[in-house]
Amino acid sequence: MKLTTAEALIRWLLAQRSETLAGDEVPLFPGVFAIFGHGNVLGIGTALSRFRDELPVWRGHTEQGMALAATGFAKAADRRQVGVVTSSIGPGALNMVTAAGVAHANRLPLLLLPGDTFVNRAPDPVLQQVEHFGDATATVNDAFRAVSRYFDRVTRPEQLVATLPQVARVLTDPADAGPVTLALPQDVQAETFDFPDSLFETVVHRVPRPRPDARELADAAAVLRSAERPLLVLGGGVRYSGAGARALTFAERHGIPLVETTAGRTLVPHDHPLYGGPLGITGSTSANALAGAADVVFAIGTRLQDFTTASWTVFDESVKLVTLNAARFDAVKHGALAVVGDADASLAELDLGDWRVDAAWSARAASERARWDAHITSLRSASGEPTYAQVVGVVNDLSAPGDYVMTASGGLPGELIGGWRGGGEVAMDVEYGFSCMGYELAGAWGAAMALPDRVVTTLLGDGSYLMLNSELFSAAFAGHPFVAVVCDNDGYAVIARLQEGQGGTPFNNQYADCRTVHGEPPRVDFAAHAEALGCLVFRAGSVVHLRSAYQKAREAAAAERRPAVVVIRTRPDAWTDAGAWWEVGVPTSLSGHPDLVAGKSRQLRHTRR
Repeated sequence: MKLTTAEALIRWLLAQRSETLAGDEVPLFPGVFAIFGHGNVLGIGTALSRFRDELPVWRGHTEQGMALAATGFAKAADRRQVGVVTSSIGPGALNMVTAAGVAHANRLPLLLLPGDTFVNRAPDPVLQQVEHFGDATATVNDAFRAVSRYFDRVTRPEQLVATLPQVARVLTDPADAGPVTLALPQDVQAETFDFPDSLFETVVHRVPRPRPDARELADAAAVLRSAERPLLVLGGGVRYSGAGARALTFAERHGIPLVETTAGRTLVPHDHPLYGGPLGITGSTSANALAGAADVVFAIGTRLQDFTTASWTVFDESVKLVTLNAARFDAVKHGALAVVGDADASLAELDLGDWRVDAAWSARAASERARWDAHITSLRSASGEPTYAQVVGVVNDLSAPGDYVMTASGGLPGELIGGWRGGGEVAMDVEYGFSCMGYELAGAWGAAMALPDRVVTTLLGDGSYLMLNSELFSAAFAGHPFVAVVCDNDGYAVIARLQEGQGGTPFNNQYADCRTVHGEPPRVDFAAHAEALGCLVFRAGSVVHLRSAYQKAREAAAAERRPAVVVIRTRPDAWTDAGAWWEVGVPTSLSGHPDLVAGKSRQLRHTRR
């Protein structure tokens, strides 16, 4: 059929279906986020208008924000559905590069359709075109190459026939999942071609479950059976495979304590006797103590990022590492004995016979976690100005099964990961792969779209709020409710902590340490600002007031179908600390600081490993 390139692309999007973890069939691409400008308003914009009744289009207000919303949508959909984002050329396109980085670091599918300059070059240079003196083919969209799993510039309409199957492959593959960028020159978008009807036939994408190599599995089983103190580490791959129940059964059968990474958080009920807590810098002393004593670590569905491993100081240097991952790239890291395969399918085939861990090691998980729980309880019951730990405690107490909680940057990831007590049902999205400020609000918009029948709560600091808040209005306008709890602590408090904790002087992080000509600088009224963006607002002056405000916000957001923002002042210097080491670049001028001296021995140990 004769179609423009843009029309053919949209018809193909509509033909793609997906199977969820529950086995339901849904659209692979349920909607498009769009900001139109020159470079996409006539080509892609006209095509989207033509199919508006079949493919919903949501208007964003920053290109980065709506691309982050699409990323949050994919996470909430367990990578079974993909958000599509289109922009104009130039600054509109480049604004999405950060979001592509978020999706790339977190292994999340995202389809970006930035407009591009003219292939025919007849009107060059066009508005917003960046010219390279030594490369006439380069455009700003080449910046996406570093943060895309798959990149293509479509310079002829018929190229869609070859590239679209690759697009679908990357977006639905458990090992390769990540952002795809199709740069679309504006003249090519409008060109027509006789596309084959077969391109638009319905396809149902079922995420493959590759079985492990029998030899790799046998080797892993032998190492695990040799362990006296094994530890099971559950990552995001367990979630995306739907293998949480399988992993828990495996742990119970053999008595193996288990801990979670950031991306694997809330897979295990908090009060399970084998649960040791979250692992790493933003985790818990309980999980870290188990990790330090373990002789074999079985890591499933995780790339073992530095916050999980405390820059590779959380494990004993003699530990044996076994990994199970859908991506061989991740499985072979750190000299591990690698098993490549789907988490659920591989665990089903991993046979350890009747082997069980010594009961004393199994019981250590609960005893270590009890000490951590007592610590969290003491933090939640502290008096004085509200703390992050108390804010998390209130949200935790008032959340219902099936709720969804999220954060991304600053100090709140450590509070939410380390302090949350879940029943195995409350899902969590802590974007700590890229730790992108601003994801908290934009990603919550996407999560609310993916989970229309569940309460989505996002927690963020004042710094993240000021970084990117435009999508509050997008969500309010579109009618996608969520609750945002904004903790105002006068600046970038967690970076001030890092700066001062390594011996630096307070500088340019908290407002009190920033340059200004004012004796009394202005303050942001976050509640008034959020209200101006169409949100419901609730102020809380204490932890007691927060309980009431948060409960009202939950109810009001659902009733009025728009975001509800709760604002509370919090202490900038009170933290939940798992006592782990993080390796950062510290100037030699600060080398006499006590914390740094204590860390040198850990760094030497890491180097020997």
